[in-house]
Amino acid sequence: MAKHEQVRVAVIGSGFGGLGAAVRLRREGITDFVVLERAGSVGGTWRDNSYPGCACDVPSHLYSFSFAPNPDWPRTFSGQRHIRAYLEHVTDTFGIRPHLRLNHEVVRMEWDADALRWEIETSAGSFSAEVVVSATGPLSDPKIPDVPGLADFPGKVFHSARWDHDYDLTGKRVAMIGTGASAIQIVPAIQPKVGKLTLFQRTPPWVMPRMDRAITGPERWLHRALPVTGTLRRALLWGIRELQVGAFTKHPGELGIVERLAKANIAKSVKDPALRARLTPSYRIGCKRILLSSTYYPAIARPNVDVVASGLREVRGSTVVAADGTETEVDAIVFGTGFHVTDMPIAERVFGADGRTLAESWKGGMEALRGATAVGFPNFMTVIGPNTGLGNSSMILMIESQLNYMADYLRQLNVLGGRAALAVRPSAVGAWNRKVQARMERTVWKAGGCDSWYLDANGRNTTLWPGTTGEFRRETRQVDLSEYEVVRAPKPVKPAAAKTRGTRAKEAAK
Repeated sequence: MAKHEQVRVAVIGSGFGGLGAAVRLRREGITDFVVLERAGSVGGTWRDNSYPGCACDVPSHLYSFSFAPNPDWPRTFSGQRHIRAYLEHVTDTFGIRPHLRLNHEVVRMEWDADALRWEIETSAGSFSAEVVVSATGPLSDPKIPDVPGLADFPGKVFHSARWDHDYDLTGKRVAMIGTGASAIQIVPAIQPKVGKLTLFQRTPPWVMPRMDRAITGPERWLHRALPVTGTLRRALLWGIRELQVGAFTKHPGELGIVERLAKANIAKSVKDPALRARLTPSYRIGCKRILLSSTYYPAIARPNVDVVASGLREVRGSTVVAADGTETEVDAIVFGTGFHVTDMPIAERVFGADGRTLAESWKGGMEALRGATAVGFPNFMTVIGPNTGLGNSSMILMIESQLNYMADYLRQLNVLGGRAALAVRPSAVGAWNRKVQARMERTVWKAGGCDSWYLDANGRNTTLWPGTTGEFRRETRQVDLSEYEVVRAPKPVKPAAAKTRGTRAKEAAK
């Protein structure tokens, strides 16, 4: 029989957000918590994405926790294997293992208004928690388009985030669907070994050179011997990106210089004018995430690669058919089509105070106060929630800001004492989101002329933060109790029939 555990805090997910939350809880003196992870190990997106060439496009010294610097990063932009190892190291260093509940996929979460607790069902047991911190992340559930005929394709099909390492691509005819961040790493990695690679590109990305290099032994020694040098390196990387934010959020016109550099990068590697035209975007740089690669364009220019400037329309047997009618026979189809970002899958499993799911509550678009708390879901917080993403810097900076907010939220509950919960006021969420969306209007992500994965079904950018990471840190430094209602457990009502035996005897004698 599966056991039932009662805890103060339940954290969902063990990627950067979940592990960061676990470390922060321990540093706040809270040890009564569990981390529920559906897989058999920690790592989140850096566990799931193990495709050839997988690496981060943010410098390693910035893409790591400020409280857990790593002086031994091997490269300026480290690969998936080293980032995953870093997360395992954090788990051990900060004593998170005893709190982990691996292979515990959350099936349902429901708010109990009488007990002021979340009742959580998982695939391996049930839990009861005063507070839930959802850190499932936006890049956790792959999105594969509904392509007619795909189910009858006789060859191999998989998503980049579920790479089949047992399938040998050597000499195979491969269709790569999509040209996002994963695809531009996969294409150079597999191009030398495949027989033929056909790249289906609906919209070309802007790609800048990746200034990656090995970090030297003396550099690593210096960071170990004098940790302040690693701190300064991180601060410099952060400062450069903070200065760039204005061009994305306030003055998109200034990005023209960067576009010219990006076009020069295409011209340097792609000599065929027709191919160069297919690879040159027509929207403002930065509207979609700027991708970094020094090997993507040279790989595409190789004779065994074809670029189809169209999406995939259907599959007929072994033939993939593009929207422009181009037909190609292939042995394998690899989808680099992204994730469920604006329709968080776990939202279907979270039932709030009024019995509605978070998905129903967010039907018109995701909204949360300071990216953390949603209307109708007391004591429920999201890490990497709505409008906390970044287009040009490290998400770890945003995660740490949200962890500051989480820590103060728990402190406020302590101050309130007794059985209490905080329920965010609809007026506070409305005011916050009106401010965010008003600022979004002039950003390159809204005015840059593209249709990106940042936008939801209503064309609203519910993904990115339209400001600097410094601004967001100030906004999440502490909880403003005026934005919340304090919810107390209802007092039990004594039934009228509950009289003492002596009283009933006296009444019977009258």
